[in-house]
Amino acid sequence: MTRYLVAVTACISGVAHTYMAAERFEKLCQQEKWSVKVETQGALGTENAITAEDIARANVAVLITDIVIDGAERFATCRSVQTTTRIFLLEPHKVMSVVEQAFNLPNGTHLKVS
Repeated sequence: MTRYLVAVTACISGVAHTYMAAERFEKLCQQEKWSVKVETQGALGTENAITAEDIARANVAVLITDIVIDGAERFATCRSVQTTTRIFLLEPHKVMSVVEQAFNLPNGTHLKVS
């Protein structure tokens, strides 16, 4: 079974950490052979926007954010993992371990990595 994830990355300034987190998350998912779509909410606005269809198809949503993101309510009914860009960039495998656990939890479960 192919796993499909969606993610949103956003940092305070909307520049470096937003895109660093997106790139690292994509690489880690590729290593796991998981399909992924990453939306960035940075200085250039929202790029690669996640659609309602993407969310409905996703096994887990991963929110790697330091700010309140636009459209956060979209993820209310799906499994999600929330963390900061700092934690993700310093401890990506810790976050990915929680993502792995989330696959087996009920929809609507929201986990936080701190």
